[in-house]
Amino acid sequence: MCGRFVSTTPPDQLAAYFGATQLGETILEPSHNVAPTNMVHVVVERDDQRVLDTFRWGLIPFWAKDTKIGNRMINARAETVATKNAFRKAFQRSRCIIPADSFYEWVKIEGHEKKTPMRIHRVDDEPIAFAGLWERWKNPDEDLPEHERWVHSCTIITGSPNERIARVHDRMPVILPPSAW
Repeated sequence: MCGRFVSTTPPDQLAAYFGATQLGETILEPSHNVAPTNMVHVVVERDDQRVLDTFRWGLIPFWAKDTKIGNRMINARAETVATKNAFRKAFQRSRCIIPADSFYEWVKIEGHEKKTPMRIHRVDDEPIAFAGLWERWKNPDEDLPEHERWVHSCTIITGSPNERIARVHDRMPVILPPSAW
């Protein structure tokens, strides 16, 4: 499971790294503790072009009544994204990359009462490309201006851990190699 991650790479560097055009005027502050419902960088395809944008972390399916469901949909299991109602349509048509500098898993250390966060990052410290899904949801509140009614949200796909992560947790984000971008 991925419940917190680090995002400190500037957007222009992320765009260059992923071969994307930077979109939007939203500049996210660097964060060592990105939490569910925060805005996050995403790389998506638009008009056959890769772009870097910002979406809300926590997928809000198109059929949702309100945004609250997104609080529980920060991760999608790779084994069920093609069949679960909440993710099926996004899996078919709305995949994305969610860039991160690292992510956290919490471990129990002997002699400590509370779990300790373990920061997991690439050896070369390059950005990590999490596999993700995204949705566009329209707020039913007709009192809002039209441009404020649309919410773009995303989720991180998780799968079985690699050998190193398996010692710490039974799941991890699906990390995409450049050939899968």
